[in-house]
Amino acid sequence: MMAVVLLVQVALPLALLAWLALFQAGSMVGWLMQAAGIAALLFALARVAQWALPVWWLPWGYAGVFLAIVAWQVSALPARPPLPHGAWAWSAMVFSAGLLALGSFYAVKALSGRALPPVEVVDISNPFGPGRYLVGHGGSNTLVNGHMRTLDASVERFRPWRGQSYAVDFFGLGAWGLRACGWQPTDPAAYAIFGAELRAPCAGVVAAARADMPDFEVPESDQVNRLGNHVILRCGGAEIVFAHMRQGSIAVVAGDRIEVGHRLGEVGNSGASTEPHLHIHAQRPAPEGAPSISGDPLAIRIDGRFLVRGDRLRGQAQ
Repeated sequence: MMAVVLLVQVALPLALLAWLALFQAGSMVGWLMQAAGIAALLFALARVAQWALPVWWLPWGYAGVFLAIVAWQVSALPARPPLPHGAWAWSAMVFSAGLLALGSFYAVKALSGRALPPVEVVDISNPFGPGRYLVGHGGSNTLVNGHMRTLDASVERFRPWRGQSYAVDFFGLGAWGLRACGWQPTDPAAYAIFGAELRAPCAGVVAAARADMPDFEVPESDQVNRLGNHVILRCGGAEIVFAHMRQGSIAVVAGDRIEVGHRLGEVGNSGASTEPHLHIHAQRPAPEGAPSISGDPLAIRIDGRFLVRGDRLRGQAQ
């Protein structure tokens, strides 16, 4: 996994920028296609990839380098011949056109994930206490929200989890925008979100709560008790589910009536979590006797925002 991240989010963008800087096309059309293809692919990567690793602002750095290279080269553009000359130059332009098509396809698909899904939307307030947070999964298609794969009713193992199909996952942002102290530390306390305070985003009744499960070292997880320590808050006809909370931190019990802002507990690394993060989703209550997160999935808006991969959220002040 780490090798893939380094290849796709570091090596590939740097190689594309080096290609533009050091091996610019010799013709006007060829250069325009080269620049457009690289821009499209960099934009697609910025919208599709999870930038918790290596850091959320790196795509902006790539964009700045790209614009600097273009500004440096554009003055020489009128002096170039209009069309490529020779098989190598034409091949390079065809390759650039392929980058443009590929980048445009994935960029459009990622942006389409910002459209609300065709289900009821539940509006809730910000569930975080102080801090800064990055959306790792969120949106209305599988390209930007892996949770949506559980909408596939033909996969039997997904059926007990289908309520979480429009979930949002959050990482924390610490110093310099890093999610953790180190690349992939095993200690969950090294992650910025571990121990972050969670507050009730709506008034309601606690339908379920569990606080006794262990917080695992990274990347261990519990694939059986998937929610780990959790709170399920019933607000009107919807349930808001908080998963992977910290052992012993939960401040409510089933049956409690709570108001907006009531302390629920803290983010941890319990259940099916390979590193500390908050999983939150909305669903209809599951039928009696069915798994707790098998209800009909609902979408959520937090403070009026339908959050998508790469979006950031600032927690509430003290």
